Amino acid sequence: MTRPIQVTVLGGGSWGTTVASLAARHAHTVLWARSEETAREIRTDHRNSRYLPDLDLHPDLDATSSLPDALADADVLVVGVPSHGLRTALLDAAPHIRPWIPIVSLTKGLEQGTRLRPTEVIEEVLPGHPAGVLSGPNLAREVLSGYAAAAVVAMPDQHVAVSLQKLFASPLFRVYTSTDVLGCELGGVLKNVIAIAAGMAEGLGVGDNTRAMVITRGLAEITRLGVAMGGDPATFAGLTGLGDLMATCMSPLSRNRRVGEELARGRTLEEIQAGMNMVAEGVRTARTVTELGRAHGVAMPIAEEIDAVVNEGRTPSEAFRGLRRVQAGTELQAG
Repeated sequence: MTRPIQVTVLGGGSWGTTVASLAARHAHTVLWARSEETAREIRTDHRNSRYLPDLDLHPDLDATSSLPDALADADVLVVGVPSHGLRTALLDAAPHIRPWIPIVSLTKGLEQGTRLRPTEVIEEVLPGHPAGVLSGPNLAREVLSGYAAAAVVAMPDQHVAVSLQKLFASPLFRVYTSTDVLGCELGGVLKNVIAIAAGMAEGLGVGDNTRAMVITRGLAEITRLGVAMGGDPATFAGLTGLGDLMATCMSPLSRNRRVGEELARGRTLEEIQAGMNMVAEGVRTARTVTELGRAHGVAMPIAEEIDAVVNEGRTPSEAFRGLRRVQAGTELQAG
């Protein structure tokens, strides 16, 4: 007899916890959290009150703060730690991971310095493991509350993607498959930067027309860079591109949008981040995204203005004035 499949999720934040709860419907699932207090609460109370207060998790979801215990029998590894801690988490996990098991990234950021995508970091640290992403317009609180949502699981091998699709899907959480790992991953990374711009527009009270312009031209930037790096253009019009961008730019639950709003209201980045218990990836990613744009010869005026705000002290008002100075050409051109 073969044992039941085990899914292990690294990261006890809101989205990692939500994905673990979804997977627990179909497979024995273990969530690893750094905090033993969080792990114990998930095991005994089926709650993660730090990140998802008042929401019930699947009663079969297990949790531990022991990395070796979490990984010992894992058949599928899901990584839901922030980008700045990804490499360290993988290095710590490496001695305990069984060979060849697929690894699914939930991380929506780029590694600073190397400019590597999360799956590229996985491939560097854990060569030989199929690496892909689960991404889409997914606000953790809404998914866990049972609102209808959809995502894409992208893996280099379609057969692996189909196998993983069944682990995460539910009647209200539809999971599609893709083999465009780069495109699906970049959409999730780049939208966080545009969401800061959308939040700044909200905070400045510039109106719906301006917000629509930011989102639309932001999608154009995402698509240009994604295609230049080898992504499928159609991917950026789908769930992991336009869909994720809309959810992150429009929802008051979005951390990156909230950062933009608070910056526009005059608060400093340090003050904003001190009051958040989760990472807003767009803050860390803005500089790296602009570097990628320059490396690939792609104009990214919105990303450059956000980089200047979060890293150089430019004000949101100055950033929007800067965007107005960009010369408009045809709609399919940059700017």
